[in-house]
Amino acid sequence: MSRWLQRPAHVTDSPGKLPGGFRAAGVAAGIKPSGGLDVGLLVCAEPACVSATRYTRSGVLAAPVLLSRDRARQDAIRTVVVNSGNANAATGNRGFEQAARTQGAAAMATGVAEDQVAVASTGVIGVQLDAGDVIRGIARARGELRAHGHGDFSEAIQTTDQFAKEVEVDVALPSGTVRLTAQAKGAGMISPNFATMLCFVQTDAVLDAAFADVLLGLCVGRSFDRISVDGQLSTNDTLIFQASGTSGVRVVAESEDATKFGEALDWALRKLALDIVRDGEGSKRIGRVVVRGGSAEVAEAAARAVANSPLVKAALHGGDPNWGRIVQAVGGALTGTAPLAVDVFIESVQVCGAGVALPFDVAALGEAVSGDEVEYDVVLPGSGAETEVFFSDLSHEYVTINAEYTT
Repeated sequence: MSRWLQRPAHVTDSPGKLPGGFRAAGVAAGIKPSGGLDVGLLVCAEPACVSATRYTRSGVLAAPVLLSRDRARQDAIRTVVVNSGNANAATGNRGFEQAARTQGAAAMATGVAEDQVAVASTGVIGVQLDAGDVIRGIARARGELRAHGHGDFSEAIQTTDQFAKEVEVDVALPSGTVRLTAQAKGAGMISPNFATMLCFVQTDAVLDAAFADVLLGLCVGRSFDRISVDGQLSTNDTLIFQASGTSGVRVVAESEDATKFGEALDWALRKLALDIVRDGEGSKRIGRVVVRGGSAEVAEAAARAVANSPLVKAALHGGDPNWGRIVQAVGGALTGTAPLAVDVFIESVQVCGAGVALPFDVAALGEAVSGDEVEYDVVLPGSGAETEVFFSDLSHEYVTINAEYTT
């Protein structure tokens, strides 16, 4: 649990089955050297299933992202097939062909049209993927599809994750109760700009595809676009939101149902986003930087500069209230603004006023930043803008994991 996240009163934890119409499975297909689960299959049996998607904004797109974006109906995806252990990125035409073979096999196995199948991959970049391994995994997964299969599916999509990132809740709406579940992976190569991760969200609510897309965009802007582990943007980011409609509870725009459902989805995605930051490939602490003042562009630049600064992240890891790291990051992002009258607060203690050091109790603040979560507030001249970014620290384990990732 996080002090930065409060679950709405109408959202109740309810471990159990996937929403009506959905089944999932995860199997081992020999892609991961560890021999663990590495192919996940998620299927919606309802022909009227609607979907909404988001993909990485990287200039280098992995083959499965290209395929899913260009050859799948973004508003009607029914089957999702995911492999871990190989990103199928920077693999050229051959990689695209392997992704296409995977899409075709998943369509045949689950009885849906090819353009209703999305493909996702995660793992090492620049290594050719053998679609044969994935296809054999699909065949096995088909026989294991079940309403309780999302646990195995969640495990099958992980790479360096230290724990599963899942949501299983019931959402009480004025028109009735709907179910909302989600599975995500991500720990490293995470940066705002649609962060590095895979995420799959399911509900049995009845949603119009256009409204589902709007709702997803709003919630992504407050969750996955607000996190950073290392400032690195992935080639493989994929988020797919599916609604089976089996509950019969219709959620339409500009209704009380829409407001309540939107609050639930927003909470769920923010929870998963914070889970990713907390995992952070060896993360010990997570931080939240809030920047107020100035224009939206200026505030965003300052917030991202703080969240992505190795110096700030190292200080966070060490529990060091070194506010100088913060002002240098802000100044580096806002060149040409000197003298910048910036105010800095750490855990509500003001340490800098109008760009000048202020006295504070070093021992007390050191104790305040020794917990699992640390908040930094930056106030810029001017008024109007406000933004936030959640970020992980920079740990010894992070360096070790990424120094040895392919070896």
